[in-house]
Amino acid sequence: MLGVRVWGALLCALLAGGGAPLAAEPIQIPGPNGLLEAELTEVSGAEHVLVIIPGSGPTDRDGNAPTMGLNSDTYRLLADGLAEVGIASLRIDKRGFFGSEAAIADPTDVTIAAYAEDAKAWVTRAASHAPCVWLAGHSEGGLVALVAAQDPPEALCGLILLTTPGRPLGQVMLEQMRANPYNASLMPVLESLVADLEAGRMQDPTTLPAALQPLFSAGLQCYMVDLFSYDPAALGAGWTGPVLSVTGTQDVQIAGSDTERLTEAMPQAEPLSLQGGTHMLKQSVPGQPFATYTDPSLPLHPDLIPGLRGFLASHSP
Repeated sequence: MLGVRVWGALLCALLAGGGAPLAAEPIQIPGPNGLLEAELTEVSGAEHVLVIIPGSGPTDRDGNAPTMGLNSDTYRLLADGLAEVGIASLRIDKRGFFGSEAAIADPTDVTIAAYAEDAKAWVTRAASHAPCVWLAGHSEGGLVALVAAQDPPEALCGLILLTTPGRPLGQVMLEQMRANPYNASLMPVLESLVADLEAGRMQDPTTLPAALQPLFSAGLQCYMVDLFSYDPAALGAGWTGPVLSVTGTQDVQIAGSDTERLTEAMPQAEPLSLQGGTHMLKQSVPGQPFATYTDPSLPLHPDLIPGLRGFLASHSP
C-alpha cells in the first residue's frame, strides 16, 4: 500500500491540474530582419500558456539586465513556478536584444507598436502549446500588452498586468526621479526635457548635464517620444476581456495611484496585491530596498503563483 507521503504527493500533482513540465527550450519566429527568440517552458496537457513580456531597457527573458545592474531571475522563477502548477509559459527576448539581437540592426530604433506586433506574433505561436494564451507584461511590458490587446489575436484569452504603470511613462519617470533627493539639482532640466519629449520634441544630448547624457541619447529620446505618447489607462478602457492586475505594496517604482487609474479604466480587472511585494514580484527585504533587484536567489513572493493559478483556473478555456 502506498504510504501517506506518496499519496500526498500524488494528490498535489492532481490538484495542480496539469501534466509534467518539460525542459525549457529556445524557440524562434520570424522578425523584421532576423529571428525573434523566446524560451518555452512546455507543460503537457496545459490549458494555459503565458507570454511573458519583459520590462524596459535591455532586460532579458530571465528578468536580468546586466548593464543596468538588474539581476533578479524574476521571469525564470515565474516560468518555473507556473510549470509546477501545470501552466506553460513562453518568455521572450525583445527585438534587438539577446536571442532576438538579429531581428533589427539598432535596438533603440523601435516603437511600442512594434513590440506589440511581436507580442501578438508570440501569442499565435504559443497557441500550439495550450488553448488559452495570456499576455503577461511586466512594468513597461504591461503597456506593450495593452497596446497588443487593442487588436487582439484570436488565441488571446486575456491580460496579466504585472506592476504596470497606469499613467503616461514620462510622468512616472519624473516621479521616480523626484523620489531620489540626489536628483534635486537635475529636476528642472528633467522636467523641461520630459515636457519636450511628451510634445514630440527632442533636445540635443550634448547640451544636457553629463549625468543625463547616457540616459537621453538621441536614439533613446526618439524611443521616449513614442513611449511617452501612450496612456495605459486609456488603452485599458479599450479592452473588455479578463484582466489580472498584480501590484506590490512595497513597489518603489509604480505608485498606488497607477493601480487606481487602471482599475477605474478596467472595472473587470481582478486585483492581486502582494503584501510587502516589490516591483520585482518578490518579498521586500527589510533595510535592503534593492535586494530583490540584485539577488536572484530570493524567491518570488509566496502569494504570486497561487494567485495566478487561482485566476487562471476561474477562466478555463
